[in-house]
Amino acid sequence: MNIVLSIILGYLVGSIPFALIFGKIFGGIDVREHGSGNLGGTNVIRILGARIGIPVIFCDIGKGILAAFIGTLIGGELLGLVAGIFAVFGHFYPIFAGFKGGKGVATGAGVFIYLAPFQMLIVVSIFLLVLIIFGYVSLASIIGSAAGIILFILPEFLTGMNINLGVRLGALLIGGFIIYKHRSNIRKLAIGEEKRTLYKNRGMKK
Repeated sequence: MNIVLSIILGYLVGSIPFALIFGKIFGGIDVREHGSGNLGGTNVIRILGARIGIPVIFCDIGKGILAAFIGTLIGGELLGLVAGIFAVFGHFYPIFAGFKGGKGVATGAGVFIYLAPFQMLIVVSIFLLVLIIFGYVSLASIIGSAAGIILFILPEFLTGMNINLGVRLGALLIGGFIIYKHRSNIRKLAIGEEKRTLYKNRGMKK
């Protein structure tokens, strides 16, 4: 029962569509009908600006933290991970928004900020470094996710970090799905059609 409860609560928390809510309250629009159509902070920033989009990102991070916290209260770190994984899938396919959601970067980050804060400090630093240098949230998300997978699955004798096996597998699962959800961005990056979030969009060299 604890596992089922963690799954349900994690999914419901992850399904809260903050991008949709903020878009309708502060912009009077359905953000799914604009920009990339994704229910994520990056799309909100492009459509309505950083003042609305950045709070959406923090709320989405909060979903991951809350889900992992609830699961941990129910049954320890393993159920915290289970609830966190389903929060990410709730963000991908939210029941409160017609199962059309976002790409899970912020929510996934929130899960591991709660479960593995030191490791996530490294991952977030890599994400921000790539974002500042290149200006593409999608590229920073892909590289950050890949770096997170590598960091979490490397054995302890190489990293000096004691990471629970379940958390390692959870990072592999969530990171892999986030990269998969960015497959259209990968194609656009390859042909220079991806839009920057920072700086003026000049495309990428082929």
